[in-house]
This record gives sequence, C-alpha cells and structure tokens, in this order.
Amino acid sequence: MTAGTEGIDPTMASSAGYDTGAHSTDGSPKASNQAHVAAMVRAAILELMKYGLLEEASKPNLYRNALLHRDEVDQVLGWLELALRIDDIRGLAFIVVADAPDRDDDEWSHPLVRRQRLTLEQSLLVAILRQQFVAHEVEAGVGAGDARVALDDLIPHLQAYLGDLGSDAQERKRLLTLLEQLKGHGIVSEVDQQDRVTIRPIIAHLANPENLTNLVQALREATNDGEIGPTSVEEADE
Repeated sequence: MTAGTEGIDPTMASSAGYDTGAHSTDGSPKASNQAHVAAMVRAAILELMKYGLLEEASKPNLYRNALLHRDEVDQVLGWLELALRIDDIRGLAFIVVADAPDRDDDEWSHPLVRRQRLTLEQSLLVAILRQQFVAHEVEAGVGAGDARVALDDLIPHLQAYLGDLGSDAQERKRLLTLLEQLKGHGIVSEVDQQDRVTIRPIIAHLANPENLTNLVQALREATNDGEIGPTSVEEADE
C-alpha cells in the first residue's frame, strides 16, 4: 500500500517524546542531539507520506534513518492509523494501514489511501512481472537488486493470454501503455535505453499469492465471457 499527503504537523513529532528543534535555544549537546534526531525522523516520515515507501537503493540515508528510529516513526504514523513495514532483505520500508480488530475493512478505507481497481490487462502484467521478479531472486538471491526484464521478453507473455494484435508496433504500444500505468503504482521504472524495465521490490508485497489467485479466476471468467474488465485485484496508490 502507498499513501500520500502534503505534509505532517510538526507538533506531532514533538509530542512523540523528542524535541523538533523549533524551540531548542539552550544550545546544549542534548538539545542539539534531540533536534538532529527529530530532523532525521521528520525527513523520513515526510518521504514515506509522499511516496508511500523508501528504497535503500535510491534513498539510503532516509531508509537508514527510518530503521534507526523506527519506534518514533511508528508512533507518529500510529496516530494516523498507519504503520511502517520493513523488508530489510530487499531494502524496503513502506506504509500500510494499521490493523484494527474493531474495524470492518469491507466498509472502511483510510483517508490518505486511494484504492484503484486494476484492469485485467494491468493485473495480468503485474502477475507476469511478479513471476519475472521471483525468477530473478531465485537465480540471484532474495534481495538482489536490478531485476530487469526486456520488453521483447514481456510481449510473448501478454500475447499468450490477450491474443496477438497482428502488428509488432501495436504489441509494443500496448505493453508500453500498461507499463506507464504501473509505473504510477511504483512497480516498475522508466524504460531504459536498452528497452528494459526494472521491477521494483514493492511488487513482492503488492502481488501476493491471494491476489494472483483472484487474477487467474478473473482471467478464466473473462475468457469465457469474451470480455476484459476490472478484476478483484486492488492496489493502493498515492
């Protein structure tokens, strides 16, 4: 899941048990250290609230600060009914909606999280990318970066389920359109000069086995009905 917001009230950080630095005027080492810690925590939280995740590969300092001060970050997020999840093997920190035993999830959605239903084509590509990501981790090890895949390797997978459009240009256009849509969910990078995309590690948490099972069922139903529409697979976007 990802979440987005314009900012966060600095008073929340100060009431979490440490000084934000806004009122530290005595210049003591303790006050200076508190201000430094508060600044690191605040920067990590703002980045998390803006993008929903932190990747060690791209934001190593903010990622390290989130881990070092996880309790403080979790406390602030907890007031917003959010929580921090850490995948230290893949170098990933991301926001989820906090568990609440007295809440009916079918009738509740977090105000900072917007759910979007993926089309079957989008969900199918997520499943294909997840398969490629798993294969990369099997070969290179869990947490290995640079899970890249060539566009030419993805097109045959789409054709197997969605049919042949009869034109290489149309096939490529369909794939690029889907990739551009998934990029907004933080799943893939831009297409590079070698016509490859990097699969981002958050896919390991978005495309779980339950969602992929739902996708297979939706695909079968769509094949029988001759229609391709939204699936039951949902992702949270910023």
